[in-house]
Amino acid sequence: MKFDDLGKLHQKKYREQLGHYLVEGEHLVLELQKAATTNPQLRNCRLYVSEERAAWRSPFETHVVSKRRMKELSATETPQGIVALVPMLRAGTPQAGERAVYLHEIRDPGNLGTILRTLAWFGRFRCLLGPGSVDPYNPKVLRASVGAIFHTPIEVDIDLNALRDRFPRIACLDMHGTPLPSPQFHQFDCYLFGNEAHGVPREQLDAPGTMTFSIAGSNALESLNVATSVSICVYELSRACAHPRE
Repeated sequence: MKFDDLGKLHQKKYREQLGHYLVEGEHLVLELQKAATTNPQLRNCRLYVSEERAAWRSPFETHVVSKRRMKELSATETPQGIVALVPMLRAGTPQAGERAVYLHEIRDPGNLGTILRTLAWFGRFRCLLGPGSVDPYNPKVLRASVGAIFHTPIEVDIDLNALRDRFPRIACLDMHGTPLPSPQFHQFDCYLFGNEAHGVPREQLDAPGTMTFSIAGSNALESLNVATSVSICVYELSRACAHPRE
């Protein structure tokens, strides 16, 4: 890829067209290098560093660029002097025991980044993003994910109405559902979470094969943040796997 094309990757349409995205900053690049040790698909990344970081040790093809060039690559007002070109990876075939978390029109980059971070922390989860959701390769999502993007299988533009072709039984969160600690909560392969403002469409909650669950609270607020809801649910699922007799 020509250097002049790299700056275009700040826009979603070019990321999709060119099949790559940029990650910026020391922490994200370190996480990328760590992930590349176990994922061969990441070993062909390319690294761009400023002269101040010319001594950076990396397994990737590395190019030292001027401050002007680095500013063209940076998505922040103050460039951090280190940017990696990363290929978009296919999610691959689901592994045995892997569960799916479907996100319906999740539009806040911070929420999506936090959710990916949670899924990567617990492992054995894949993220399915519905149409209208924020791009997972958006720079704000990448920063919020703190590297989780390299460790979590992600599928994009998965139609909500086609979800049942893959998962006959789907669990959703609703204010009037079965209490979350119920043993039934662990019996699903897909967990559906709705848009930050509007939640899960009513027709999905009422569809055959769907069961709704709720997270108990004080009722002082109308709802929980979607990233918080996902974190609580994923912890519950992971806790049950670690302690099956509880």
